[in-house]
This record gives sequence, structure tokens and C-alpha cells, in this order.
Amino acid sequence: MNYSPIALFVYKRPEHTRRTIENLMQCPEFANSPLYIFCDGAKTDKDKEKVMQVREVVRSLVGTKAEIIASTTNRGLANSIISGVTSLCDKYQRVIVVEDDLVVAPQFLGFLNAALEKYQDEPSVMQVSGHMFPVPEFANRSEAIFLPFTTSWGWATWKRAWDYFDAEASGWEVLQTDKQMQNRFNLDGCFDYFKMLKQQISGDIDSWAIRWYWSVFDNNGCVVYPPKSYVHNIGFDGSGTHGSFLARLVFKSIPEMNSSKLFHLPRYVTIKKDDFNIIKKIIIRNNYSFLLLIKNTILNITKIVKFLTNI
Repeated sequence: MNYSPIALFVYKRPEHTRRTIENLMQCPEFANSPLYIFCDGAKTDKDKEKVMQVREVVRSLVGTKAEIIASTTNRGLANSIISGVTSLCDKYQRVIVVEDDLVVAPQFLGFLNAALEKYQDEPSVMQVSGHMFPVPEFANRSEAIFLPFTTSWGWATWKRAWDYFDAEASGWEVLQTDKQMQNRFNLDGCFDYFKMLKQQISGDIDSWAIRWYWSVFDNNGCVVYPPKSYVHNIGFDGSGTHGSFLARLVFKSIPEMNSSKLFHLPRYVTIKKDDFNIIKKIIIRNNYSFLLLIKNTILNITKIVKFLTNI
């Protein structure tokens, strides 16, 4: 098998970058995989030192293996990923994408490469995910799962699918009038992706991921997920740009990643209703936990304010 190229996107987190690369190196396929590291430039003068530290980490660990693309300007994560994925898809027809806040299991590259090979001629499969939600019901499962939404935590795609990526999210307006479609886009009301898409259109956020999800959704695509996660996110320590407590609650990873070398990729591409319902329940449960936390936080702040005003 010709292993797919790996695109690693880094910025100003040297220790995160070190852990990400060191974990990738534990994958047996890594040694024979083309590696491209996209290093973004500093946004402000105070970022320059960390940016240079990241590049030194990259050179010290994989300087002789990787092709390092070091930007002299700050392109931002969205622009970096869009251009990097596009260029590698044009060259190799497929790509594996990793960001600098992810650590992966040794089986990560094996699963993604196998799925890329298995479903390369299945037009409805537009992405492969290395991440999966913590699902107790899937604890003893080896069969991969098809779901109708995308991921941004360690993933892969083909040029045939990425060619549908629409940076302008053309046609998104239909979601405003077609409430049934909007509900499907929001995973039957489980998570407000529509709000995120509106924020993207209005310029309040700059997310490649929500535009990719819209592109897949608009083309009736799906994503193949492992039954247990091969990815753990270490970026919720305040060091990242796009981390949020809501994302941590809703998309948290299991503490111990999948260590099984056994997985089964189904012959037929089918989104099973029972699997999707299980995932939706987990998202709803975590959304409720978040809202309860916010409510309790507000109550506690109110009590503190009353106490201080009575001193």
C-alpha cells in the first residue's frame, strides 16, 4: 500500500507540537508516509518566539523527513488548512490531516489509510475520522460507523470529495427557510451547527470546519468513524485559538485511546439509525451538562456579588 501523505498544521505551541509528532512517530506507517508540516507565521511580535520554538521542535524531530512549509505571514488556521489540504489533494489525490493539539494512538494511521483505500470509489463517503465520541455501547465493537456529519480532530479525505469544498458556503440560505433541512443540519436539533454557519457567513468566526460540514451535508455525504477513538485532544488548556468549554464538553475524547489493532470496515455504506441515535443522545447529554454548569456558575456568581455588596 502507498501510504497517504500527512499534513500537520502547527503554530505557536512547541510542547503540544512535540507530543503530536512523537505520537505520530509511534504509528508503524509513519516512516513510509510523506510528511508535510505547515508552520503558520506570527500574528504579533509577542508570538514570534513561540513560533520559532515550534519550528525548532519540528526541525529537531523530523527535519530530515518532512517538507516544512514555513509562512512568513500569519495566514490563520482556516486559510492554512484549506490551502494545504487542496495542494496535497491535487498532488496525491488524498490526505491525512492533523493539528498541533492532537495526540494519536499507534493504530491511527493504519485505520485512516485502510478506510481511504476501502472507500476511495464510494462517492457518498467524503471523510474518514480518527476520532469517536466516548460511547459505552461501542466498547466491544470493532465495526466502523457511518455518520452524517464531519469531524476536525484527526481526519482524512480524497480529492474527489474535497473538490466539493465550498469556501463561500453557497446556498446556505436555504437553511433559513427550510426548517426541516435546518433541523437535519443541526443533527435533529442536537447541536446548533446552523448558528455556527451564520457566524461564519457574518464574519464573526473563521472556521474551515463548518464550511466543510456544509459542503458534505449539501452533497449528501457521510463520514466513516472508528467505534472507539484513535485521537485525544490536548488543546483545551487555554493555549489554542479555537478551543472552547462547550467543544470540550460536547466533543470530549475518552481518557484512554483505542489500542485495538482489530477493526472492520463494512462493505456497504449505510448510516444505521440506532448508531446515529446513540450519538445524538450523547451530544444532548453533554449539552445539558454544559447548560447546567452555566446555570450553577451564574447562581454562584450572584451569591458572591450579594455577599460582597453586604460587606
